[in-house]
Formats: sequence, structure tokens, C-alpha cells
Amino acid sequence: MATMKIKKGDMVRVIAGADKNNEGKVLSVDPKKGRLVVEGINIVKKHTKPSMTNQAGGIIEEEAPIDISNVMLLVDGKTTRVGFKIEDGKKVRVAKASGEVIK
Repeated sequence: MATMKIKKGDMVRVIAGADKNNEGKVLSVDPKKGRLVVEGINIVKKHTKPSMTNQAGGIIEEEAPIDISNVMLLVDGKTTRVGFKIEDGKKVRVAKASGEVIK
């Protein structure tokens, strides 16, 4: 994958899968695998052994990665595709729907 159109901290809406139409903040991005972790989306139960950090162990719930193709970037509450353009010698992300530069 060349450059990621969605970055850590962006707000996204899920457009496919069990969590369709839910929104959340991107917690982490894995550009090599094309996957990202979104806050409150794709929650899985994980069985953990007792350890120094988690003395009790047991079953915990955490977010699992989802494919980047299943989310769309939210700009001003609306989903949009992302493009790139050169502005002042720097490559910047641009919302295709409105044409505005994404911070």
C-alpha cells in the first residue's frame, strides 16, 4: 500500500460489516496489512492468563483491527473519499466531497 489515506486520530464511519454505520476515532493504523483499530468498533472477547499487569486474568473485551476498505473518513459529519494534492511543496490530504484540505 502506498500512502495511507486515513491516519491515527481521524474520525471514521464503518461502511461494511457487523458494525456498519457506527463511528469512532482511529486508535492505530497498520499500513503494511492495510488494517486499522477504531475506538469502540469490532469488539472481541480475549481470554487472558493472570500476569503482573492483570492479576486476576479472565475475559477482557478489546478492539480488533478491521480492514481499511470497510471505513470512510468523516469530515464535518459527512463521509468522503480522500485525495492528495501538492500545496506549498507539501503533499496534503483533500476531501473529495468538499475540496477542503484535511488537517
